[in-house]
Formats: sequence, C-alpha cells, structure tokens
Amino acid sequence: MQIIAINGSPRKGGNTQVLLAAILEGVADKGGEAETVRLNELDFRPCQNCGGCTKKGTCVLIDDMTPLYDKLLAADGIIVASPIYFYGVSAQTKTFLDRLQAMWSRKQLLEKKGRWQDEKKRKGLFVSVAATSGPKIFDGARLEVYYGLETIGVEKLEEFLVKGVDARGAMAKKTEILQAARKAGADFVG
Repeated sequence: MQIIAINGSPRKGGNTQVLLAAILEGVADKGGEAETVRLNELDFRPCQNCGGCTKKGTCVLIDDMTPLYDKLLAADGIIVASPIYFYGVSAQTKTFLDRLQAMWSRKQLLEKKGRWQDEKKRKGLFVSVAATSGPKIFDGARLEVYYGLETIGVEKLEEFLVKGVDARGAMAKKTEILQAARKAGADFVG
C-alpha cells in the first residue's frame, strides 16, 4: 500500500510528528510504504479563490503544492497529521486542504465533459494531538480534513486523536498511546 503522510505541524520533532512516526512504524510493520511531506518545509501559497482551477481543472499557482497533486492521486492511503489550534487544524494544514479545491474543480470539469471516472477509493486517516481535553476539541478539524480528502476519493476517514498532550516532548513519554498508534498504523494498511 502506497501512503502519503502529510505532517501539518510547524514544530519539527513535536508531539504531532512523534505520534505520526508511531503510526508510520505500524504502516511499515504491515509492509506499507509511506512518504512523509512536512508542510512547514514547503513553499506554497494559500488558495487565491481566483477561479483558475474551475476553468482548467488544475491550480494556477505553481509552487511546492503542485507535485503533491499527482502524489495524492497515486496514493492508496492518505494520512493527515495536525495539531489542534483553536479547535481546527494548523494554518499549514488548512492551506493544504484549501488547495485541494483544484481537485474538486477537476472532477466537476471532467463530469461536465462526460469524461469523469470515479477516483480510486483511497483510505484516509486523520492523526491529531490537542493540548486541551474539551469534548468538541476535534470537531472542526475532523470536518476540514474529511471534506478536503473527499475531493480525492477518500470516502471514510479513520482517526487517531489524542487529547491533553501539550508540553514539548510530552508525546514521547506516552508509551501506551504510541503503542496504540503503531497498531492503528498497521490496521490502516489492513
């Protein structure tokens, strides 16, 4: 299984990255291959709502997001990892998700031309860490990730969500959670 893992945390080596690494260990345990993309290292702009993708089916912005479109379409599974900021995903993750508008436009244009074939069905996994433990802490982020990934054929979004982990380095000390994350990664591959 080919997986692309999107790390939306701006903090290198932070709690989100530690949790994602455990997930990816489980993926590898089951023979899956994953490429990790760290959004904070990319140079890409937010969607400009220019309407260019509604005419061409591709984003008119040419930047580090451009090669990701083909990688996403080639993947069998997509993992999006993000910390929670004010009940939503990080700015990096939100920018990535907004740029998937081009994929939605691509589908609409091909449907109008009668050339649309359903995307291959991809598996989706949302991985997230929140500092607080509010009962609705993941609700906003969950919707953002689901509807973003739906544009590229993800029908069901699995989740591995952790509340109450705040301090830098705290996730590395959560051995039981990391073991469960590794199992979740293996289960994701199937």
